[in-house]
Amino acid sequence: MDGASAIDTNTGSPAAQLAAAPSGLRRGQVITAAVLLAIACALPFFISNYRTFQFSMVLIYAIALLGLNILTGFNGQISLGHGAFYAIGAYVTAILMDKFGVPYWACIPLAGAVCMVAGFLFGLPALRLEGTYLALATFALGVALPQLLKYKHLEEWTGGVNGIVLNKPDPPFASVFGLHLNPDRWFFFFTLFVTVVMFLLGWNLLRGRVGRALIAIRDQPIAASTMGIDNALYKSLAFGVSAMFTGVAGALGGIAVAFVAPDSFTIFLSITLMVGMVVGGLASISGAFYGALFVQFVPNLADQISKAAPWAIYGILMIVFMYVMPTGVAGAVRLAWARVKRRKEETTAA
Repeated sequence: MDGASAIDTNTGSPAAQLAAAPSGLRRGQVITAAVLLAIACALPFFISNYRTFQFSMVLIYAIALLGLNILTGFNGQISLGHGAFYAIGAYVTAILMDKFGVPYWACIPLAGAVCMVAGFLFGLPALRLEGTYLALATFALGVALPQLLKYKHLEEWTGGVNGIVLNKPDPPFASVFGLHLNPDRWFFFFTLFVTVVMFLLGWNLLRGRVGRALIAIRDQPIAASTMGIDNALYKSLAFGVSAMFTGVAGALGGIAVAFVAPDSFTIFLSITLMVGMVVGGLASISGAFYGALFVQFVPNLADQISKAAPWAIYGILMIVFMYVMPTGVAGAVRLAWARVKRRKEETTAA
């Protein structure tokens, strides 16, 4: 018997219950997803181009946060350097588009593949590290990569400190159902399509044997190894898959901004991704969207509240989120829904 399927992951934790849930989607979940998708498709035609760009970035951050959550939330490996994989994805895409004329849509899977290999290889030596030691190793990666991108012998490819300027892709057709398409709207739809594909991939991965194995390793590594799970392989695989998701996000982010430069991928990006994951909710797929909304809009909100000290406001808002919702937004939503359902059952019984 496969060790991943032999482990009973229903330990009572939200993540374990999530992995042990039936593989099929409930009818209500399907309807909710369809409604949200329909709203997302209509959204660009009712907002400005800048707002459309912002919501494209929300989708991009959601992919990156899901990748980080696979590694940290579901497998327990702390990473403070995932901004490096985001940068690799962005630079692979920029170099392919700028130097070789590769179509933007073909760069996305290539960037994901490169990041998956890089993440898997980085995960191999990281197997000896755990907890804060692993966090420091990934932190070093996030700090070092921007400096490496400025290295003079790589300037021919990376553009050095000046970076690489890209052109935002034009829509393949001028309108859809009589509604005008511009580059921002078209790229939003393209990003939405990639987001749906990546989240379906992540959902299937985490609901299957691999997901159960990752959670078993996180909760009880010795027991998981005893039951036949190859801890080293699955932990390296988690690093590779996590890096792939983040690299795809980086590729989309580079195209959306139409510019890549080393200073765009500082260690602050890695910290921001970690903040988004925690605020959205650890070991939660839907939490990636909540965290992405926080990452994209809360800094702007803080800047509007106080021009003098926006980061102080940002810190206060973060503390409020953590105090009010210690399990993240996804955990708070799940708890609220459980209370509503329980009250409904009590009313029906009465």
